[in-house]
Amino acid sequence: MARGTGPIRATLSDVAARAGVSRQTVSNVLNTPEVVRPATRERVLRAVAELDYQPNTAARRLRTHRSHVLGLRMPEVGDGVSGEILDRYLHALAKEAQRAGMRIMLFAADDEEAEIREYRTLLATAGLDGFALTHTYPGDRRVRWLREHRVPFVTFGRPRGEQDDPPGAEPHPWVDVDGYAGTRMATEHLLELGHRRIGFLGWPDGSGPGDDRRAGWYAALRAAGLSEGAPEERTEEGMSPGTGAAARMLADPAVTALVCVSDSLALGALAAARDLSLTAPDRPPVAVTGFDDTPVARAVGLTSVAQPVEAVAARTVELLLAQIPGAARPASPGAGVGRGGRRDQERSSFLVTPRLVVRESSRPAR
Repeated sequence: MARGTGPIRATLSDVAARAGVSRQTVSNVLNTPEVVRPATRERVLRAVAELDYQPNTAARRLRTHRSHVLGLRMPEVGDGVSGEILDRYLHALAKEAQRAGMRIMLFAADDEEAEIREYRTLLATAGLDGFALTHTYPGDRRVRWLREHRVPFVTFGRPRGEQDDPPGAEPHPWVDVDGYAGTRMATEHLLELGHRRIGFLGWPDGSGPGDDRRAGWYAALRAAGLSEGAPEERTEEGMSPGTGAAARMLADPAVTALVCVSDSLALGALAAARDLSLTAPDRPPVAVTGFDDTPVARAVGLTSVAQPVEAVAARTVELLLAQIPGAARPASPGAGVGRGGRRDQERSSFLVTPRLVVRESSRPAR
């Protein structure tokens, strides 16, 4: 149906009439759904869908002084295997933001100084409501700048170092995956399969997430009384470095399993194990586990720790909205929320528990 040359656009009054409620109730459902009874909320949302109602975002921005847009820098990722986690996170973040009536604006920056300049520009020209940060590190200047300028933000990654937050201040809001729990699960799985000499293939010291994952491996071995002299190698990310480091550990015939800090390094370990089977055919196959549960892991049958990035994205949006005055909360939990994890109420943070996906690469010990 059309009026003049354009289609009729449903109004707030149309939705209210269809649902049998007031205009204010419709506004509450769209902006603060938690204050509306579930049955009424469902009736209004059904009317919104039937009428294909689209809120006037320009008018709402003028009224609320909010853009309903969140910013995130799109970093360059050299490793396609590990970069898949970031791709999943971005997709999930966009989906969760959309459920809350928000949008994600991606932008580019060559380094952290350029990223801070983009914060200034986007806040001044587009009025962004807040930012999500990835690839954080101890002493992250982006964190300090956002805190000093009272800009809402959440990091994918917990604070790691005294310089992350001003002295005496509460740690900033963050969401992270419990890498310690993930590698501990992987190591305990290998112990249950009968392995006793289990090596760890990790990143260089000080990587933060890598240190957490190493601690989980070591804790599992220590609980089993097997931590003394446990073999380990540290190397840069990538399949080729992983192959060399794994080969050095596998030179010890007693090593029958490897816990790897990432799927990329685990793929290198699988290659080293394959080469070993050609030169020493009588040696039992080596068990290998990875971390990230990427599509490559699924394709090659690699046991891996799955990062629930959908839950991370949902918690990111939740913590961002909690900092924005007048921001609506999603009417129901997003995808992946509730799959484990715990929240520190005082520090507004979430540590999400991963899960172990068992496949052919974690073979029983002979």
